[in-house]
Amino acid sequence: MADSRSFLDFDGQWIVLTGASSGLGRAVAVELARYGARLVLVGRDEGRLVETGARLGQAEHRVLALDLTRHDAITPEISQLRQEIGPIYGMCHAAGVVATRPLHATSVEVVQAQLDVNLLAGLELARAVCRRDVMTPEGGSLLFFSSVYGHVGMPGQIGYSATKGAVAAAVRAMAIELARRRIRVNCISPGLVFTEMTEQALGQLSAEHVEKIKAAHPLGSGQPEDVARAAVFLLAPGTRWITGADLSVDGGYTAQ
Repeated sequence: MADSRSFLDFDGQWIVLTGASSGLGRAVAVELARYGARLVLVGRDEGRLVETGARLGQAEHRVLALDLTRHDAITPEISQLRQEIGPIYGMCHAAGVVATRPLHATSVEVVQAQLDVNLLAGLELARAVCRRDVMTPEGGSLLFFSSVYGHVGMPGQIGYSATKGAVAAAVRAMAIELARRRIRVNCISPGLVFTEMTEQALGQLSAEHVEKIKAAHPLGSGQPEDVARAAVFLLAPGTRWITGADLSVDGGYTAQ
């Protein structure tokens, strides 16, 4: 008899998911739970993580309140987690911060705050999850969130673009390095998706500028679930021959 399961099934594999308290991270959590993943929900606000957990139906999950700017706390937390739940299959780094600033206001401190979360926290998480005594022995899957602004220019997003471009570059290097262990590494570059973070960033722009950004997406602006479904695809054990990819989920924005 043929196996009737979807190639997207996770069969109870554990995924560590950052940014799970809202926005894209919360949407990814809901979609992963639908396909049988067990989830470690990571974020600073424990109450909001509990709210995300309540949306996962019967899916097994853990809540891990963690400030990702405390890079030295990440590996100990993941090691303790491994002792409690067993081997970890994958990680999705959906957490991110953005600061809309023109060049004259793009100080080292402004860029560093974005770099700490958007890039460095993700790299430290990958380092912790990929330890041989942590990850499932048959390999696993890592997913990072870049952005269309890692590919195209946008006024006011110099620091953010720099960090997201670095994410995409790091993903390619990790994909090659970790392939021998059957660990896949990919990223998604979303376009305009309305989340709390996006609303805050757009609030720094004029109404005319916002409308121009919306109009630049041939299929219109996206919803969190549009990105979440792509995340499930790239993380799933069944997509085992995809690594080093940077998938634009942007309604056609970067096709122009």
